[in-house]
Amino acid sequence: MTGSNNLHAGCRKIGYLLALACIAIGTSCNRPVSQFLVSQEDTEAPTNVEFINQSEKAEGFEWDFGDGQTSDDINPTPRYVRSGDYTVVLSASNGKKARTSEQIIHVDAPDETLVEIRTSYGNMLVKLYDETPKHRDNFIKLTNEGFYDSLMFHRVIQGFMIQGGDPGSRNARRGQQLGSGGPGYQIPAEFDSTLIHVKGALSAARKGDQVNPAKESSGSQFYIVQGSLMDESQLKMIERRKGIHYSEEQTKTYMQEGGTPFLDMEYTVFGQVIDGLQVIDKIASVQTDGMDRPQDDVRMEIIVIK
Repeated sequence: MTGSNNLHAGCRKIGYLLALACIAIGTSCNRPVSQFLVSQEDTEAPTNVEFINQSEKAEGFEWDFGDGQTSDDINPTPRYVRSGDYTVVLSASNGKKARTSEQIIHVDAPDETLVEIRTSYGNMLVKLYDETPKHRDNFIKLTNEGFYDSLMFHRVIQGFMIQGGDPGSRNARRGQQLGSGGPGYQIPAEFDSTLIHVKGALSAARKGDQVNPAKESSGSQFYIVQGSLMDESQLKMIERRKGIHYSEEQTKTYMQEGGTPFLDMEYTVFGQVIDGLQVIDKIASVQTDGMDRPQDDVRMEIIVIK
């Protein structure tokens, strides 16, 4: 009888230990595993990077993309605007348990000079032309100084253009007339027959010919062309009047995409919107007052992409 009791006690002890082992194994198996892959076709800034989540046994995800952006999406696709190395951290959680993993991604600097104009209506990616170095360098200088941050598109005309860059617009009261401000200097004109006022053209505003016969540009104010579609007869008339000639491709662009060709060789074109043309249409369609100022302020932030 004593041996039998000892046997039963031993079996109970073994069963208890096995139960603990099963619980431990079960707990371990429920711990999340954090892991992800990176899909990056274009390495030049700005670029969208797709992160493919391969985590296991996880219910929640927290991403830190290393540039100030975060997300709780399962498979996020953040946009990296600047070049550099970024440490991306993924935290995968299941209840109170969490595991993290990280990878370093690299974003190359763009070959071209690019800026991004950010607004509440969306962002516009703009290429600055090397053919207009004075305007290009001045725009970059002011942007790096934060000159344009929080300024308005203070003059908006549907079917024509959207204009901004007056420093007086930063703290302007409602109904205040704008359009005369600047950094205190002008920029010599840099006309180039290959750079024309097609839709999305970034051009320098300026004072009129009577007080500015050299057609020098404002030191800070610019406009982005919306324009309208042109037909061949209109373009021929402008060619005769201005003594210029549009190439076959330029003519095609004006006819298919639109623009303001009557401004060619009058105002310096120094850039082109290459992504976000729809943002121009959105801003151009806002309600304006009698001075073409939007009734609700449309503000900008501009950054140089490096």
